[in-house]
Amino acid sequence: MAVMNCHFYSTTLKQPVDVNVFIPTPEENERTACPCGSGYPVLYLLHGAFGDYSSWMHYSNIERYARKHCCAVVMPSGENSFYQDMYRGKKYFTFFTEELTGFIKNMFPVSRRREDTFAAGFSMGGYGAWYLALRRPDIYAKAASLSGCLDIGKTYEGAKVGLFEGPFLWEEIFEDPKHLTGGPADILPLYDRCAAGGDVPGLYFACGTEDFLYEMNRAVKRKLEERGADFVFEEGRGHHSWNFWDKYIQNALDWMLPRK
Repeated sequence: MAVMNCHFYSTTLKQPVDVNVFIPTPEENERTACPCGSGYPVLYLLHGAFGDYSSWMHYSNIERYARKHCCAVVMPSGENSFYQDMYRGKKYFTFFTEELTGFIKNMFPVSRRREDTFAAGFSMGGYGAWYLALRRPDIYAKAASLSGCLDIGKTYEGAKVGLFEGPFLWEEIFEDPKHLTGGPADILPLYDRCAAGGDVPGLYFACGTEDFLYEMNRAVKRKLEERGADFVFEEGRGHHSWNFWDKYIQNALDWMLPRK
C-alpha cells in the first residue's frame, strides 16, 4: 500500500490543506493484482469532531482493510464544520465535492465512475458521509455512517442543553441552527429529494448499543423504514469509540466492495 501525504493550497478554502491517501499495491508473493483498468475504487473517509486528516491512520487499521478490498482511501480534514459550506466560514461542502474529488482523480489512478466512489465516516463524519452522498448522489454510489449524528436538529438541541459535547460554532456553520430540522442540512429531507428523483445512494449505518447516539440512530432507522427505504443497519455492543469504529468500518467496506 502506497501511503502519501498531500499538502496543497485549496482555492476553495483559501488555505493550505493536508490529505492522506492510500493507494493499493500488490503485496510480496501476492498473485492477484488489484484491478485498476478503470482506476481503483475510492473511499473518502471522514473524521469526527476534534479530529483531522490523520485520525483514521492513527487509531484504526484502515490501511490493512483497504488493501484487502483493493481500494484507494482519501482522508481529508473537515475541521468541525459538519462538512457544510459554512454560513460564516469555509466552504467545506464545495471543497469535498468539487475541488478535492477533482484533485484526487487528476493525481491518482482512481476510478472516475460514480459506482466506484464512496464516502464513510464516524460521528460528525458519519453525518458528513450521508450528507455529501445525499446532496450529490451523482458523485457517490454508497455512504456509510458509524455512530453518526444523523439527526442534525436533535444534535443541536442536545448540545444546547448539555446532552452532547462538541466544539461546534453552530451560528457560524448554519444560518439558522434553531430550525435545522426539515432544513437543507437535515438528512431525511435530503433522502426524500433523492427518492423523488429516483437516485438514492446506497446507505449503511451502524451504532453501538452503549453509544449516546444509539437512540438517535434507531429513530432514523424507523423513519427510513416508514419511507420504505433500502438501507443496511447494524448494531452491536460498543460505545462511541475507536474499538467500535475499527470493527464496523470492516463491515462497511464488505458492504461497499463485496469480494467476488
